[in-house]
Amino acid sequence: MAIAQLTGPRLGPKSGKAERLVVLVHGYGADGNDLIGLAPHWQQVLPAAAFAAPNGPERCEMSPAGYQWFGITRMDPELAYQGVQSAAPILNDYIDQELDRLGLDETQLALVGFSQGTMMSLHIGLRRRTGPKAIIGYSGTLTGPEHLGEITHRPPVLLIHGDADEMIPVSAMHGAVQALGDAGLSVQWHVSHGIGHGIGPDGMDIGGRFLSDAFQGRLSGVAGAEQVPA
Repeated sequence: MAIAQLTGPRLGPKSGKAERLVVLVHGYGADGNDLIGLAPHWQQVLPAAAFAAPNGPERCEMSPAGYQWFGITRMDPELAYQGVQSAAPILNDYIDQELDRLGLDETQLALVGFSQGTMMSLHIGLRRRTGPKAIIGYSGTLTGPEHLGEITHRPPVLLIHGDADEMIPVSAMHGAVQALGDAGLSVQWHVSHGIGHGIGPDGMDIGGRFLSDAFQGRLSGVAGAEQVPA
């Protein structure tokens, strides 16, 4: 069966030819336009980066104006893991096409997810043929922590969550940090005070610095968890 072809907004590099690719993976019921707004902010520290924000492969079951990577009619952990598995080939194919279009390789890729997009970014980023340079997850969770034995790469990870998140509690981030650290990853994390299910100014700034440091090889890569101040 043919793999669904994703579409969505893009923003080219601020300066010259693209030397980096940042793929922005939206949350449940949203679309690529929801996250492409991060790109102009991050271009200040990543002028040579291209940004791509694909729409999910399915119309959202609960909000047909938006998209989903998989259905979440029941928040069952095993169903969520099956969901990321089913959507992974579609997102991986899109990323491969974008890298090829720009003439880049995996070492020039970073993944950024929000909510359900965090689930997707962590799942595929740890299992691609060659790992990305970095993964950022906002307001999300880790699906299938018991399956981390199957991962193929351990790129640096940054997780950011609001302490007023009414949809996914901040405890989900702490659980993911613990599981990823135990699996040998270098994980940075930050809690945005007073922020609900969204991205605050501190989260945007920390994310931009993290991507810049990752692409320039300034992250230690030492396994374990580290809290990042605002």
